[in-house]
Formats: sequence, structure tokens, C-alpha cells
Amino acid sequence: MHISEGVLSPAVLAGGAALAAAGAAIGLKKMDYEAIPRVAILSAAFFVATLIHVPVGPVGAHLVLNGLMGLLLGWVAVPAILIALFLQALLFQFGGLTVLGVNTVIMAAPALIAYYVFQPLLRQQGPIASVAAFACGFTAILLSGVLMAAALLFSGEAFWPAAQLALLAHLPGMIIEGLVTLFVFQYFKKTQPALLAKLYG
Repeated sequence: MHISEGVLSPAVLAGGAALAAAGAAIGLKKMDYEAIPRVAILSAAFFVATLIHVPVGPVGAHLVLNGLMGLLLGWVAVPAILIALFLQALLFQFGGLTVLGVNTVIMAAPALIAYYVFQPLLRQQGPIASVAAFACGFTAILLSGVLMAAALLFSGEAFWPAAQLALLAHLPGMIIEGLVTLFVFQYFKKTQPALLAKLYG
């Protein structure tokens, strides 16, 4: 779900950079010293998962895991995603350094929204929590697709076909991300409930 360099307008790039910097600063301020290993592992998982990259016009479709990162990290997901995207741009030229801020917002903002929307439901027992976990992963990808389309549209009406294609290309990914998030949530709930402490804080 990377937007390539040379596509977005300067105004969109500047706005994305400002929002990403602010979000990362808040996330770092909220991060506990003890959480650093967990953040590093999740950032690495995000990095590896998004290496399976299928180009779709000016964007790329791949597993994102931003809903899962939001579920487990809250605000700390922003700097974790930013670091992973920076390394991808530096090492593999996925996206790029000039669009790093926008790509971070596209993936991190939905992670935060999903966390705050579904956190109360994830605290429940039984099927409600399971449905919420699936919805967390599904909704994060849906919102990422919407934000990506909006970034393209704000850069010019000529990108409208590409924006539509980008959104449609991620429809299957929404279901896959929902199932992955559900599986990991259920697994951690049974075996490592301490990892879900962010939900109950």
C-alpha cells in the first residue's frame, strides 16, 4: 500500500510529513521502556509482511498488519510503522523518502482509529471480541485504502482512476487482514494475555 515518489503534490507531501512527525512524537512519548522489544518485533513483522509487494498502478498491494499493530500498540504503532517504512524505502525503494510521511499516515492513522473504535469491544468475552478483532483488521485496511485514494485525489483529478483501482485492489486484503488479526488476537488471548495489556490500560 505504498504510494510511489513523483505522484503526489507538494501540499499533500508536506501535510503527510507534518502529521507523521506529530504522530510519531506522541507515540514515542507514550512508549514505555519495557515495551521496546515488543515494538521492535511488531515493526519487524510489519516490515517483512509488506515485502510481498504486488504493484497496482502507482501503488502496491500487500499484507499490512496495521490493524493488528494498532490493536497491540495504540499510539506507539505510529513510530513503529514509520521506522519500518523508512527501512523499506531505504533498502528496497518501496514508496520513497519524499512520500514517507504520507505513507505513514495512510497506514498508521487507520491503526489508531481501529484501536480506539474497537478497544471497548475487544475487552468483552465471547464472540463480541472475536468479531471486533476481525473488524479491527478489516477496517484498518479499508481506511488505509480510503486515505490512499484521498491522497491521490488531492494531488489531481487525473489520479481518480488510479485511486479507484487502488481501493478495489485492497478489497481481498481487507478480509485476509481481518482473519489474520482475529487469529493473532485469539492466540495471544489464550497464550500471552500480557501482550494485550494495551487494550485494558
